[in-house]
Amino acid sequence: MTPLRQRKTRIIATLGPASDNFDNIEKLFLAGADLFRINFSHGKQEEKAELIKTIRAIEEKHKRPIGIMADLQGPKFRISTFKDGEIDLKEGDHFSFDLIDEPGTQSRVYLPHPEIFSALKEGSHVLLNDGKLKLRVLERSDNSAKCLVLNNGILSDRKGVNLPDALIPLAALTEKDISDVQFAIKHGVDWVALSFVQRPDDIKECRKYVGNKAGIIAKIEKPAALDTIEEITSRADALMVARGDLGVEMPLEDVPVIQRRLIRIARTQGKPVVVATQMLESMITAPVPTRAEVSDVATAVYTGADGVMLSAESAVGDYPSEAVSVMDRIAKQVESDPNAQSTNIDLGLAPNATPEDAITAAARHTAKTVKAGAIVTYTSSGSTALRTSRERPSTPILALTPSTKTARRLTLAWGLNTVRTKDVHSFEEMVAKARRMVLRNKIAKAGDRIVITAGVPFGTPGATNVLHITWLYGNELDDEKGVKFKAE
Repeated sequence: MTPLRQRKTRIIATLGPASDNFDNIEKLFLAGADLFRINFSHGKQEEKAELIKTIRAIEEKHKRPIGIMADLQGPKFRISTFKDGEIDLKEGDHFSFDLIDEPGTQSRVYLPHPEIFSALKEGSHVLLNDGKLKLRVLERSDNSAKCLVLNNGILSDRKGVNLPDALIPLAALTEKDISDVQFAIKHGVDWVALSFVQRPDDIKECRKYVGNKAGIIAKIEKPAALDTIEEITSRADALMVARGDLGVEMPLEDVPVIQRRLIRIARTQGKPVVVATQMLESMITAPVPTRAEVSDVATAVYTGADGVMLSAESAVGDYPSEAVSVMDRIAKQVESDPNAQSTNIDLGLAPNATPEDAITAAARHTAKTVKAGAIVTYTSSGSTALRTSRERPSTPILALTPSTKTARRLTLAWGLNTVRTKDVHSFEEMVAKARRMVLRNKIAKAGDRIVITAGVPFGTPGATNVLHITWLYGNELDDEKGVKFKAE
């Protein structure tokens, strides 16, 4: 059995041509990846099925839960083509978008998205080619928009369009997304990442297809989402700070502020939060990151993110496993900082006025007071474990669950060492198993105290109402066989 992580912040690695076979994915896992992101913007569904199958084979080999995230493409806006492939725009030029399906010229281009024109207003900004070109709308109608070019730049075929000032009247899921999410759920993914979330109803729409078979991650890429971010967070199961598009559609200097805000909102609501995009960008082609990138990852860890994500670094880069190793080392170093608890983890978040939150908050303080070697939390649906994670205790957490699905989903949550094991049916069995599993997984040692939280009656989801302190004597280990990871 592969040892548990000695790191609390989770690492998500995107799979791609540089990491699409058993050996390479296993290297990423052994280097520190806790979850794997499968990007449905590229490739065929059959290829995704093979990736999922491979990840599950690695999970079976190492007897540790591994999370799988299906990242949906979402609506992509692109211009059409030009007669000569590209044009050279100058500041002060007038340039128009329209619904005329003809090759573009120096003064216009076909924009095959009629919904955009109804959303634009005079004064709205249109960003092209990842924000490299910026235009302002002067006049608009239901089928065209005349704009003023605000800076010099080359515009070529099929470049992307961003609309920072507009709330686009689009369904949350495209036809491709619906097909992909149904495929992903059928193949047992643990998380579905919903791209370009703008409103709370986007999560509601996605939930129709996902149900409770996977968690939904709301990717915050559009400034419009910030207007209702509290409700979006409450409806989603997790947040992702997707800084790529967010940094295109709003001033770059605002992104760090938004990142901290989103982390705190997610922490307050007890939802996992991931920081993504360009974290170790230089490692696509270099074996070591820049100092600024190291600081960027460290900042995400210091400010309490549950996870940090690699994109192109692990998908198409020259050093995929090295990028994971670097991220692993940075997170461990920050977490070993004696000031980390006061500067980041303890944000003074008050527990909700529920017995379950009261118990998990008390577990953290009790573990600190008695200098416990571990907190053991029994969880069926995962809600008890997530409450414990929200508290950010300095004491290691061992989450025990009878559910493979829950074990895999909890790989996204900060600090949770999750093990699938048989359920318990009595108080005595609860205590004995907690002792045994802590020793077997080498989280604490003989002579340590451990703090246990659980719900009675046992097996009742969310009913955390027990807190118990016990000693580890060192003779608890027996020859009980571990439970294999297999689809339920």
